[in-house]
Amino acid sequence: MQLDLFYELSVPPFGGRDEAQVLADTLEEMALADRLGFGAAWLVEHHFMPGYSHSAAPDLILAAAAQRTRRLRLGHAIVALPYHHPVHVAERAATLDLLSGGRLEFGFGRGFSPAEHAVFGVDPAATRDLVAEALDLIRAAWAPGPVRHAGARWRAEGVEVVPKPVQRPHPPLWMAAVSPESYEIAAELGVGVLAGPFKPWFMVREDIRRYRAAWRRLHGDAPPRPGQNPRVAMTLGVHCLPDGRAARREAAEGFAWFYRQLLEQTRPVLERLVPGYEGYRRWGRLAALLGRAASLPALARLGMVVVGDPGHCLRRLRALSAAGVDRVLCAVGAGALPTGRVRESMRVLAEAVLPRLRGDG
Repeated sequence: MQLDLFYELSVPPFGGRDEAQVLADTLEEMALADRLGFGAAWLVEHHFMPGYSHSAAPDLILAAAAQRTRRLRLGHAIVALPYHHPVHVAERAATLDLLSGGRLEFGFGRGFSPAEHAVFGVDPAATRDLVAEALDLIRAAWAPGPVRHAGARWRAEGVEVVPKPVQRPHPPLWMAAVSPESYEIAAELGVGVLAGPFKPWFMVREDIRRYRAAWRRLHGDAPPRPGQNPRVAMTLGVHCLPDGRAARREAAEGFAWFYRQLLEQTRPVLERLVPGYEGYRRWGRLAALLGRAASLPALARLGMVVVGDPGHCLRRLRALSAAGVDRVLCAVGAGALPTGRVRESMRVLAEAVLPRLRGDG
C-alpha cells in the first residue's frame, strides 16, 4: 500500500490562517512529504465552497509543487471535465507532466455541486456523456499526430495538440467514483478509481468488490495493457501521533468540522433526486444524519477516519489493503489542524507506519 496526501485547501474560521498562508503551508508540507517518502499529493477542484475548499485552480498549486519536489507525484483529484474544454485540459495537464518530469496522476470526474453546474452551464443529467466524450478527446490529444474527433459536444478535426505529456501513452488515469455504477464504468474505461471521503467503509468495501469483479469480467486476469490502471485509491481523514489519546483529542473538533462541511456540500444532491445522480440517494439519509451529528467516534466507527497511535493506524490501513485499497489519500489533519501538528503527524506516519506497509509487499 502507498500513502499519499490529500488537500481541499480548507480555510476554517477558527484556523487563524488566510488563503495565502494556507497555500504557503501546503507547499511546505508537500516539500516535506517529498523528503519523507510519501507517494503523491492530490488536490481537488472545487468552486464556491468558502471555508471548506479554496482549491479552484489545483493545477497552479501542483505546478508550484513540481518546482519544490523531486520524487513526489502530483495528483488531480479531480478535474471536473464538464466545466472545461477537453483540449484545454489536455494541454494544461501535459504541461504539468512536463514541468514535473513525468509525475502527474490525472483524476477526472463529472462534479457533484448544483451551484457549480448552474454557474458553468452544465446539465447534471448530461454529465456522464460529457465525461465520456471529454476523455476520448483528451486521450486523442495526448496521442501522436493530428486529432480527429467529431462528437456530440466538441469537434477537433486535423489539429495536433501540443505539448504532449512525458508519460506514455499518458499519465495514469483515475476516475472519481461515488455511486456503485461509477465503479463499473471505471472498470469499463480501464482506469483506477478514487473513492471520496464521504461514504462509510462498509459501502466502499462493496464498491471495491464490484470494481474488481467488473475488471476481471471485462479485462480478465492478464497484466494491464499500457494506459490501463486497475488500482483503487481511498481518501480518509488521518491524524497519527505516538500518543493515541493526544491524536484523538487534537482531531476531535477539527475533524468533526471538516466532515460536517463535506456532507453539507453534498447535501443538495443527496436530498433531491438529481437526474444522473440516483446512486447518491442510497446513502443520503445516513449522510444527513451524520452531517448533523458528526463526531470523531462516529466517523471512526464508520471507517471514515484513521486517528490514533502508529499501531492503531497500521492495523486500520492493513485492513484497507487486505480489502483491495492500493493507495490511501491521507487528509492529514483534515484541513483543520495547524501545520505544525500536520507535519508532526506526517513524520510519525513516515517513520512508524509507512515502512511497515511497504514491508507488507
